[in-house]
Amino acid sequence: MLYGILGSLALTGLATAPADSHPQQAARHGVEVAAEHAERAGITFGDCPESEDLPKAVRCGTVNVPLDYADPDGEQLELLVSHTPATGPKRARLGALVFNPGGPGGSGTYFPLLSRLPEWQKLARAYDFTGYAPRGVTPNAPLSCQHPDEFGKAPSNSPQQPTAHDKAAGVEDAKAYAAGCAANRGIEHYTSLNNARDLEVLRAALRQPKLNYLGASYGTYFGALYATLFPERVGRFVFDSAVDPTPRKIWYENNLIQSLAFENRWSDFRRWVAKHDNVYGLGRTEDAVARSYDRVRTAVEKEPAGGKVGSTQLQAAFLRTGYADDFWPTAATALAEYAAGRPAALVDFAAPAPEERAAEENGNAVYTAVECNDAAWPTDFAVWDRDNTRLAVRAPFETWDNVWMNLPCAYWKAPRQRPADVRTAPGELPPVLVLAAERDAATPYEGSKELHRRLAGSTLITERGSGSHGIAGGPNPCVNGHVDAYFLHGTVPDSDASCGPHPEPKAKLETPEA
Repeated sequence: MLYGILGSLALTGLATAPADSHPQQAARHGVEVAAEHAERAGITFGDCPESEDLPKAVRCGTVNVPLDYADPDGEQLELLVSHTPATGPKRARLGALVFNPGGPGGSGTYFPLLSRLPEWQKLARAYDFTGYAPRGVTPNAPLSCQHPDEFGKAPSNSPQQPTAHDKAAGVEDAKAYAAGCAANRGIEHYTSLNNARDLEVLRAALRQPKLNYLGASYGTYFGALYATLFPERVGRFVFDSAVDPTPRKIWYENNLIQSLAFENRWSDFRRWVAKHDNVYGLGRTEDAVARSYDRVRTAVEKEPAGGKVGSTQLQAAFLRTGYADDFWPTAATALAEYAAGRPAALVDFAAPAPEERAAEENGNAVYTAVECNDAAWPTDFAVWDRDNTRLAVRAPFETWDNVWMNLPCAYWKAPRQRPADVRTAPGELPPVLVLAAERDAATPYEGSKELHRRLAGSTLITERGSGSHGIAGGPNPCVNGHVDAYFLHGTVPDSDASCGPHPEPKAKLETPEA
């Protein structure tokens, strides 16, 4: 996953990170060449690929970007772009609003669909909602590091406290996945810096003098790189749930910090379930709910639920409770129903969908390539073992699963970069907004505060007491009011602002349909 704080965990054993393999001046020239080509070509919008499962009202086109910005006329990658025009009168239209949902490896082609929702309709009147699939993401030139069936095999088990045998197996799996990634030609060009450069080419292809952008999660990181590289092209930018861009934290330390934050958010979920013991019957205290979960975990390790859900699948499903409290009633129901001898709700919540394996492996491949290429990682498993064994004492919920997801970076053969120093000087950018939930686990709150400090003149909007990841367009009208005022009128508060928490979800049993 993307990402005290963990001062006791010394970060030693990092490989020496060489400078960007292509001089920045050559890359900058490559961006200029690619942007000129893209502006001349524009984007011709038509029907979207069937694989995107988008309605006819959403139109799609493509834009070419160089695989290697040092060779802008060389091999090209085709990015899929989706689009719906603004619904308001022409005099009130403000151009394209480009969205990225994060990842790395997430596709934003669904973004035009949000224009139908009440929370987004004010913006949809003024902006063409524009999403896109970043380099390497399906359906265009998809990266893959392992056969999807092998990647998505289920049921499987993943102990929260692995044995030496488990760790040895995890190392072998990581080496194999890294080798599979290395088989992709040009793998070294899948980086956050190139994602930022692609964004500039997309701006040119859309023929927008300035880029208006909403980036969530990882989308904030390369959006911030864009603002650092191309401040003169920044229009209205919202950074929603920001990655901490401190170079030494990209990405190893950020993942340690994230694992600790997920433990805190897992605690929030358990407290909520305990508060509603009259509905779920899983225990009246946080610890009692934890014991209920552990009993289910032990049971599915011995006998997978529905033949599909082992502890790996259970853990992946319940990790969603850390991302959004929308999942809390469904997750609690799944545990309660299973405890009552009815596994259908748990299977419905946690079983992987075979038809999604290819897309999930592709997303994981892009995630791995970008994070491994972006920075140096420890190359000695003993460092990972030491740091995460210590951390798992405090934060067992996500720690080792986070290790297994990122461990291919220990065995990565492509050149690593030094992370760029995200930073802008006073007056270099127009006003921009940083949004953050105080108890966000995926991108902990300190990261948003750090990005705010580094982008001179930015304004921080904090949702107090909440922890959902990605808060623009969510259930908090205060947050949405700030976003609307900014995107529609360029208005920002006179100083950093806070919103109260959105309401907690209502407790109810949500049994699956027969």
